[in-house]
Amino acid sequence: MAPEHPSDTPDLDHFDRKILKALRNDGRVTFTELAHQVGLSKTPCQQRVKRLCERGVIVAFRAIIDPQKIGLDHVAFVEVKLLDTRESALTEFNLAVRTIPEVEECHMIASSFDYLLKVRTSDIRKYRTVLGEQISALPHVASTSTYVAMETIRESAR
Repeated sequence: MAPEHPSDTPDLDHFDRKILKALRNDGRVTFTELAHQVGLSKTPCQQRVKRLCERGVIVAFRAIIDPQKIGLDHVAFVEVKLLDTRESALTEFNLAVRTIPEVEECHMIASSFDYLLKVRTSDIRKYRTVLGEQISALPHVASTSTYVAMETIRESAR
């Protein structure tokens, strides 16, 4: 999530950026190895990681799971148009869309539609159920358009 104001952006020096890059590549790297990679000793490296966590730059550490290995290799992108785009309607939609586990990403878009969702399910039948019973039932939804991904060429985990 981007900072609300430019002053909310923490100052990151060369070492902080190297730490972040290394952790994005391997979040399980040991502090000893991380310190070696960025050119610091272990204790200052640990202190920097702790500070980056406390300042909200590092939000979480998690496992990245191969969706195909757990049967979730159907990806659809959904354009959502709302009936109402006043702030209260946007807030209602934003809160409700977060409750649908199959919605992997939700972005407000400056376009002819209002939101773009990335939805991951096991197959087209499950997607159709999620679309019909959950996404279309979200507050203020006027219409949706679906684009099914035939192949994922590059996908980045946050």
